[in-house]
Amino acid sequence: MISKDFFEALKDLEAEKGINEEVFISALDQALTAAYKKNSGMAKNAQVKLNPEKGTIKIYSYRTVVSEVEDEEKEISLEEAKMIKHSYKVGDQVMQEESTKDFNRIAVQTAKQVITQKIKEIEKQSIYKDIAEKEGKLIIANVKRIDGENVYLEIGGTTLEGLLTKRDMLPNDSFKPGDRIKVYVRHIRDDFRGAVVQVSRTHANFIRMLLEMEVPELNNGEVNIVGIVREAGLRTKIAVSSTVANLDAIGACIGNKGARINSVLNELNGEKIDIINYSENPADYIVAALSPAEVSEITVDTAAGVANVLVPENKLSLAIGRGGHNVRLAAKLTGYKIDVKPTSAVSAPKSSDVVATESTGANIILDDDFFDDIDD
Repeated sequence: MISKDFFEALKDLEAEKGINEEVFISALDQALTAAYKKNSGMAKNAQVKLNPEKGTIKIYSYRTVVSEVEDEEKEISLEEAKMIKHSYKVGDQVMQEESTKDFNRIAVQTAKQVITQKIKEIEKQSIYKDIAEKEGKLIIANVKRIDGENVYLEIGGTTLEGLLTKRDMLPNDSFKPGDRIKVYVRHIRDDFRGAVVQVSRTHANFIRMLLEMEVPELNNGEVNIVGIVREAGLRTKIAVSSTVANLDAIGACIGNKGARINSVLNELNGEKIDIINYSENPADYIVAALSPAEVSEITVDTAAGVANVLVPENKLSLAIGRGGHNVRLAAKLTGYKIDVKPTSAVSAPKSSDVVATESTGANIILDDDFFDDIDD
Protein backbone atom coordinates (compact mmCIF):
# COMPACT_ATOMS: atom_id res chain seq x y z
CA MET A 1 0.00 0.00 0.00
CA ILE A 2 1.03 3.64 -0.18
CA SER A 3 3.60 4.08 2.56
CA LYS A 4 5.55 6.79 4.30
CA ASP A 5 8.19 6.42 1.58
CA PHE A 6 5.55 7.51 -0.93
CA PHE A 7 4.89 10.72 0.95
CA GLU A 8 8.62 11.33 1.31
CA ALA A 9 8.87 11.01 -2.47
CA LEU A 10 6.19 13.70 -2.79
CA LYS A 11 8.29 16.01 -0.65
CA ASP A 12 11.29 15.32 -2.90
CA LEU A 13 9.17 16.18 -5.94
CA GLU A 14 8.12 19.42 -4.27
CA ALA A 15 11.77 20.36 -3.82
CA GLU A 16 12.87 19.20 -7.28
CA LYS A 17 9.97 20.45 -9.41
CA GLY A 18 8.79 23.30 -7.22
CA ILE A 19 5.30 21.76 -7.10
CA ASN A 20 3.48 22.05 -3.79
CA GLU A 21 2.84 18.65 -2.16
CA GLU A 22 -0.76 19.69 -1.52
CA VAL A 23 -1.34 19.85 -5.30
CA PHE A 24 -0.49 16.15 -5.53
CA ILE A 25 -2.51 15.22 -2.44
CA SER A 26 -5.62 16.99 -3.72
CA ALA A 27 -5.34 15.35 -7.14
CA LEU A 28 -4.71 11.94 -5.58
CA ASP A 29 -7.71 12.24 -3.26
CA GLN A 30 -9.99 12.78 -6.24
CA ALA A 31 -8.36 10.16 -8.48
CA LEU A 32 -8.24 7.45 -5.82
CA THR A 33 -11.86 8.08 -4.86
CA ALA A 34 -12.93 7.64 -8.49
CA ALA A 35 -10.72 4.53 -8.82
CA TYR A 36 -12.20 2.99 -5.66
CA LYS A 37 -15.78 3.54 -6.81
CA LYS A 38 -14.98 2.01 -10.19
CA ASN A 39 -13.16 -0.94 -8.65
CA SER A 40 -15.76 -1.70 -5.99
CA GLY A 41 -18.66 -1.37 -8.41
CA MET A 42 -20.61 0.29 -5.62
CA ALA A 43 -22.93 3.22 -5.96
CA LYS A 44 -22.25 4.32 -2.40
CA ASN A 45 -20.78 7.69 -1.60
CA ALA A 46 -17.12 7.11 -0.87
CA GLN A 47 -14.00 9.16 -0.43
CA VAL A 48 -10.33 8.30 -0.19
CA LYS A 49 -8.27 10.40 2.21
CA LEU A 50 -4.49 10.58 2.36
CA ASN A 51 -2.72 11.59 5.53
CA PRO A 52 0.84 12.76 4.75
CA GLU A 53 1.71 13.22 8.44
CA LYS A 54 0.88 9.61 9.30
CA GLY A 55 1.72 8.23 5.90
CA THR A 56 -1.62 6.48 5.59
CA ILE A 57 -4.50 6.16 3.17
CA LYS A 58 -8.03 5.43 4.29
CA ILE A 59 -11.32 4.92 2.49
CA TYR A 60 -14.59 6.13 3.95
CA SER A 61 -18.14 5.52 2.79
CA TYR A 62 -20.98 7.88 3.56
CA ARG A 63 -24.64 7.02 3.99
CA THR A 64 -27.51 9.30 4.85
CA VAL A 65 -29.70 8.48 7.84
CA VAL A 66 -33.35 8.03 6.72
CA SER A 67 -36.56 6.79 8.32
CA GLU A 68 -37.17 4.37 5.45
CA VAL A 69 -34.30 2.95 3.34
CA GLU A 70 -34.76 2.91 -0.45
CA ASP A 71 -31.09 2.68 -1.53
CA GLU A 72 -28.94 0.56 0.76
CA GLU A 73 -25.72 1.77 -0.85
CA LYS A 74 -26.41 5.41 -0.01
CA GLU A 75 -28.86 5.24 2.90
CA ILE A 76 -28.98 3.77 6.37
CA SER A 77 -31.99 3.41 8.66
CA LEU A 78 -32.24 5.44 11.84
CA GLU A 79 -32.30 2.28 13.93
CA GLU A 80 -29.10 0.92 12.36
CA ALA A 81 -27.40 4.29 12.63
CA LYS A 82 -28.19 4.53 16.34
CA MET A 83 -26.48 1.17 16.81
CA ILE A 84 -23.31 2.82 15.55
CA LYS A 85 -23.79 6.08 17.39
CA HIS A 86 -26.74 6.89 19.58
CA SER A 87 -26.80 10.61 18.70
CA TYR A 88 -27.48 10.06 14.98
CA LYS A 89 -30.73 11.50 13.64
CA VAL A 90 -32.48 11.56 10.27
CA GLY A 91 -30.48 13.59 7.75
CA ASP A 92 -27.07 12.95 9.34
CA GLN A 93 -24.21 11.43 7.40
CA VAL A 94 -22.79 8.17 8.75
CA MET A 95 -19.12 7.73 7.90
CA GLN A 96 -17.64 4.25 7.96
CA GLU A 97 -14.13 3.13 7.12
CA GLU A 98 -13.95 0.61 4.32
CA SER A 99 -11.40 -2.16 3.85
CA THR A 100 -8.46 -1.28 1.57
CA LYS A 101 -7.29 -4.87 1.25
CA ASP A 102 -8.38 -5.31 -2.36
CA PHE A 103 -7.54 -1.74 -3.32
CA ASN A 104 -3.79 -1.66 -2.69
CA ARG A 105 -2.56 -2.52 -6.19
CA ILE A 106 -5.04 -0.16 -7.88
CA ALA A 107 -4.14 2.63 -5.48
CA VAL A 108 -0.45 2.37 -6.32
CA GLN A 109 -1.10 2.31 -10.08
CA THR A 110 -3.49 5.25 -9.85
CA ALA A 111 -1.02 7.23 -7.76
CA LYS A 112 1.72 6.75 -10.36
CA GLN A 113 -0.57 7.83 -13.18
CA VAL A 114 -1.84 10.89 -11.34
CA ILE A 115 1.61 12.07 -10.32
CA THR A 116 3.00 11.64 -13.83
CA GLN A 117 0.04 13.47 -15.35
CA LYS A 118 0.14 16.27 -12.80
CA ILE A 119 3.86 16.82 -13.36
CA LYS A 120 3.27 17.06 -17.12
CA GLU A 121 0.37 19.47 -16.65
CA ILE A 122 2.31 21.77 -14.36
CA GLU A 123 5.44 21.69 -16.52
CA LYS A 124 3.26 22.43 -19.56
CA GLN A 125 1.68 25.39 -17.77
CA SER A 126 5.14 26.64 -16.85
CA ILE A 127 6.27 26.36 -20.49
CA TYR A 128 3.15 28.18 -21.68
CA LYS A 129 3.76 30.96 -19.20
CA ASP A 130 7.38 31.29 -20.30
CA ILE A 131 6.57 31.39 -24.01
CA ALA A 132 3.56 33.68 -23.42
CA GLU A 133 6.02 36.26 -22.12
CA LYS A 134 7.73 36.11 -25.53
CA GLU A 135 4.54 36.89 -27.45
CA GLY A 136 4.97 40.13 -29.37
CA LYS A 137 8.76 39.92 -29.13
CA LEU A 138 11.68 38.95 -31.30
CA ILE A 139 13.40 35.64 -30.60
CA ILE A 140 16.26 33.65 -32.08
CA ALA A 141 15.32 30.04 -32.82
CA ASN A 142 16.89 27.01 -34.49
CA VAL A 143 15.42 25.44 -37.58
CA LYS A 144 14.39 21.97 -36.43
CA ARG A 145 12.77 20.51 -39.53
CA ILE A 146 11.14 21.52 -42.79
CA ASP A 147 7.85 19.95 -43.84
CA GLY A 148 6.68 21.10 -47.25
CA GLU A 149 6.34 24.89 -47.11
CA ASN A 150 6.35 24.99 -43.30
CA VAL A 151 9.45 25.51 -41.19
CA TYR A 152 9.40 24.17 -37.62
CA LEU A 153 11.64 25.88 -35.09
CA GLU A 154 13.16 24.82 -31.81
CA ILE A 155 12.55 27.54 -29.23
CA GLY A 156 15.35 27.54 -26.69
CA GLY A 157 14.42 26.74 -23.10
CA THR A 158 11.10 25.12 -24.03
CA THR A 159 9.78 21.89 -25.54
CA LEU A 160 7.44 23.84 -27.82
CA GLU A 161 7.88 24.21 -31.56
CA GLY A 162 7.61 27.45 -33.48
CA LEU A 163 5.72 27.33 -36.78
CA LEU A 164 6.89 29.56 -39.63
CA THR A 165 4.48 29.24 -42.56
CA LYS A 166 5.17 30.33 -46.14
CA ARG A 167 3.02 33.46 -45.77
CA ASP A 168 5.19 34.52 -42.83
CA MET A 169 8.43 34.07 -44.76
CA LEU A 170 10.12 36.63 -46.99
CA PRO A 171 10.14 35.80 -50.71
CA ASN A 172 13.88 35.05 -50.70
CA ASP A 173 14.00 33.22 -47.36
CA SER A 174 15.73 29.85 -47.60
CA PHE A 175 16.47 27.75 -44.54
CA LYS A 176 17.91 24.36 -43.67
CA PRO A 177 17.88 22.37 -40.40
CA GLY A 178 20.33 23.81 -37.88
CA ASP A 179 20.05 27.42 -39.08
CA ARG A 180 19.62 30.05 -36.38
CA ILE A 181 17.08 32.65 -37.47
CA LYS A 182 15.32 35.67 -36.03
CA VAL A 183 11.52 35.60 -35.92
CA TYR A 184 8.71 37.64 -34.41
CA VAL A 185 6.30 35.75 -32.13
CA ARG A 186 2.87 36.64 -33.51
CA HIS A 187 0.76 34.63 -31.07
CA ILE A 188 0.32 31.31 -29.34
CA ARG A 189 -2.74 29.18 -29.92
CA ASP A 190 -3.97 25.84 -28.64
CA ASP A 191 -5.30 23.11 -30.86
CA PHE A 192 -5.77 19.34 -30.57
CA ARG A 193 -2.02 18.85 -30.96
CA GLY A 194 -1.15 21.22 -28.13
CA ALA A 195 0.35 24.69 -28.17
CA VAL A 196 1.39 26.16 -31.50
CA VAL A 197 3.77 29.14 -31.46
CA GLN A 198 3.14 31.06 -34.66
CA VAL A 199 6.09 33.19 -35.72
CA SER A 200 6.65 35.61 -38.58
CA ARG A 201 9.31 37.41 -40.60
CA THR A 202 6.80 39.43 -42.63
CA HIS A 203 5.01 41.21 -39.77
CA ALA A 204 5.73 44.95 -39.50
CA ASN A 205 6.78 44.44 -35.89
CA PHE A 206 9.56 42.12 -37.06
CA ILE A 207 11.36 45.19 -38.43
CA ARG A 208 10.38 47.27 -35.39
CA MET A 209 12.05 44.69 -33.11
CA LEU A 210 15.12 44.40 -35.33
CA LEU A 211 15.57 48.17 -35.12
CA GLU A 212 15.12 48.15 -31.35
CA MET A 213 17.95 45.62 -31.11
CA GLU A 214 20.27 48.00 -32.96
CA VAL A 215 19.11 51.45 -31.82
CA PRO A 216 19.51 52.18 -28.07
CA GLU A 217 17.64 55.47 -28.48
CA LEU A 218 14.46 53.53 -29.30
CA ASN A 219 14.69 51.61 -26.03
CA ASN A 220 15.42 54.60 -23.81
CA GLY A 221 12.64 56.70 -25.32
CA GLU A 222 14.81 59.32 -27.02
CA VAL A 223 13.49 58.19 -30.40
CA ASN A 224 9.94 56.95 -31.08
CA ILE A 225 8.54 54.99 -33.99
CA VAL A 226 5.32 56.85 -34.75
CA GLY A 227 4.21 54.61 -37.60
CA ILE A 228 5.42 51.63 -39.57
CA VAL A 229 3.92 50.05 -42.69
CA ARG A 230 5.28 47.24 -44.76
CA GLU A 231 4.92 45.20 -47.89
CA ALA A 232 7.21 42.32 -46.99
CA GLY A 233 9.96 41.66 -49.48
CA LEU A 234 9.46 45.03 -51.21
CA ARG A 235 9.56 48.06 -48.93
CA THR A 236 8.95 49.27 -45.39
CA LYS A 237 8.28 52.88 -44.41
CA ILE A 238 8.95 54.04 -40.88
CA ALA A 239 8.08 57.43 -39.40
CA VAL A 240 10.22 58.44 -36.42
CA SER A 241 10.38 61.38 -34.05
CA SER A 242 12.80 62.56 -31.39
CA THR A 243 11.95 63.47 -27.81
CA VAL A 244 15.33 65.14 -27.29
CA ALA A 245 16.26 68.51 -28.72
CA ASN A 246 18.81 68.43 -31.54
CA LEU A 247 18.76 64.62 -31.74
CA ASP A 248 18.51 63.40 -35.33
CA ALA A 249 15.98 60.56 -35.13
CA ILE A 250 16.72 59.31 -38.64
CA GLY A 251 20.48 59.46 -38.06
CA ALA A 252 20.09 57.50 -34.82
CA CYS A 253 18.29 54.73 -36.70
CA ILE A 254 20.77 54.66 -39.56
CA GLY A 255 23.87 54.74 -37.36
CA ASN A 256 27.48 55.64 -38.16
CA LYS A 257 28.09 54.88 -41.85
CA GLY A 258 24.77 53.03 -41.92
CA ALA A 259 25.93 50.35 -39.48
CA ARG A 260 22.63 50.10 -37.60
CA ILE A 261 20.26 50.05 -40.54
CA ASN A 262 22.54 47.69 -42.47
CA SER A 263 22.27 45.14 -39.66
CA VAL A 264 18.51 45.25 -40.15
CA LEU A 265 18.70 45.14 -43.95
CA ASN A 266 20.91 42.06 -43.78
CA GLU A 267 17.91 40.19 -42.35
CA LEU A 268 15.55 41.28 -45.11
CA ASN A 269 17.05 39.80 -48.28
CA GLY A 270 16.77 42.90 -50.44
CA GLU A 271 13.72 44.60 -48.91
CA LYS A 272 14.14 48.38 -48.81
CA ILE A 273 13.49 50.62 -45.81
CA ASP A 274 12.56 54.31 -45.90
CA ILE A 275 12.98 56.11 -42.58
CA ILE A 276 11.34 59.53 -42.48
CA ASN A 277 10.70 62.23 -39.92
CA TYR A 278 7.16 62.35 -38.59
CA SER A 279 5.48 65.74 -38.89
CA GLU A 280 2.20 67.03 -37.52
CA ASN A 281 1.95 69.08 -40.69
CA PRO A 282 0.09 66.76 -43.10
CA ALA A 283 1.76 68.21 -46.21
CA ASP A 284 5.27 67.77 -44.83
CA TYR A 285 4.41 64.29 -43.60
CA ILE A 286 3.02 63.16 -46.97
CA VAL A 287 5.98 64.61 -48.88
CA ALA A 288 8.36 62.71 -46.59
CA ALA A 289 6.26 59.53 -46.87
CA LEU A 290 6.61 59.56 -50.67
CA SER A 291 10.38 59.33 -50.31
CA PRO A 292 12.55 58.65 -52.25
CA ALA A 293 10.44 60.55 -54.80
CA GLU A 294 10.67 64.33 -55.20
CA VAL A 295 7.46 66.36 -54.84
CA SER A 296 7.03 69.53 -56.83
CA GLU A 297 3.72 70.64 -55.38
CA ILE A 298 1.18 69.38 -52.86
CA THR A 299 -2.27 70.51 -51.76
CA VAL A 300 -3.98 68.85 -48.81
CA ASP A 301 -7.67 68.72 -47.92
CA THR A 302 -7.52 67.68 -44.26
CA ALA A 303 -11.32 67.53 -43.92
CA ALA A 304 -11.62 65.07 -46.81
CA GLY A 305 -8.34 63.34 -46.01
CA VAL A 306 -7.10 63.84 -49.56
CA ALA A 307 -3.74 65.04 -50.88
CA ASN A 308 -3.06 66.06 -54.48
CA VAL A 309 0.60 65.67 -55.35
CA LEU A 310 2.56 66.79 -58.41
CA VAL A 311 5.92 65.22 -59.14
CA PRO A 312 8.40 65.77 -61.99
CA GLU A 313 7.57 63.74 -65.07
CA ASN A 314 10.76 61.73 -64.80
CA LYS A 315 10.12 60.97 -61.12
CA LEU A 316 6.56 59.70 -61.48
CA SER A 317 7.55 56.03 -61.63
CA LEU A 318 9.69 56.51 -58.51
CA ALA A 319 6.81 58.13 -56.63
CA ILE A 320 4.48 55.30 -57.59
CA GLY A 321 6.89 52.44 -57.04
CA ARG A 322 6.75 48.97 -58.55
CA GLY A 323 3.13 47.89 -58.74
CA GLY A 324 2.18 51.10 -56.91
CA HIS A 325 3.70 50.00 -53.62
CA ASN A 326 5.48 53.28 -52.81
CA VAL A 327 2.41 55.51 -53.03
CA ARG A 328 0.28 52.78 -51.44
CA LEU A 329 2.57 52.56 -48.41
CA ALA A 330 2.67 56.36 -48.13
CA ALA A 331 -1.14 56.38 -48.03
CA LYS A 332 -1.19 53.71 -45.30
CA LEU A 333 1.44 55.50 -43.25
CA THR A 334 -0.18 58.94 -43.36
CA GLY A 335 -3.83 57.89 -43.50
CA TYR A 336 -4.46 60.14 -46.49
CA LYS A 337 -5.78 59.36 -49.95
CA ILE A 338 -2.91 60.44 -52.20
CA ASP A 339 -3.49 61.48 -55.82
CA VAL A 340 -0.16 61.53 -57.66
CA LYS A 341 0.20 63.25 -61.02
CA PRO A 342 3.11 64.43 -63.14
CA THR A 343 3.60 68.19 -63.26
CA SER A 344 2.50 68.14 -66.90
CA ALA A 345 -0.97 66.97 -65.88
CA VAL A 346 -2.59 69.93 -64.16
CA SER A 347 -6.12 69.64 -65.48
CA ALA A 348 -8.40 66.62 -65.96
CA PRO A 349 -7.14 63.15 -64.94
CA LYS A 350 -5.12 61.49 -67.69
CA SER A 351 -3.87 57.98 -68.31
CA SER A 352 -0.90 58.59 -66.05
CA ASP A 353 -2.85 59.50 -62.89
CA VAL A 354 -2.45 57.39 -59.75
CA VAL A 355 -4.67 57.49 -56.70
CA ALA A 356 -3.68 55.65 -53.53
CA THR A 357 -5.74 55.32 -50.37
CA GLU A 358 -5.05 53.79 -47.02
CA SER A 359 -7.99 51.43 -47.21
CA THR A 360 -8.18 50.51 -50.89
CA GLY A 361 -4.53 50.67 -51.88
CA ALA A 362 -3.71 52.00 -55.33
CA ASN A 363 -6.05 52.48 -58.24
CA ILE A 364 -3.62 52.68 -61.14
CA ILE A 365 -4.66 53.73 -64.65
CA LEU A 366 -1.55 53.23 -66.75
CA ASP A 367 -0.39 51.72 -70.00
CA ASP A 368 0.55 48.04 -69.72
CA ASP A 369 4.23 48.71 -70.29
CA PHE A 370 4.40 51.67 -67.90
CA PHE A 371 6.22 49.80 -65.12
CA ASP A 372 8.85 48.24 -67.31
CA ASP A 373 11.36 50.93 -66.52
CA ILE A 374 10.34 51.79 -62.97
CA ASP A 375 13.27 52.72 -60.79
CA ASP A 376 12.57 51.02 -57.46
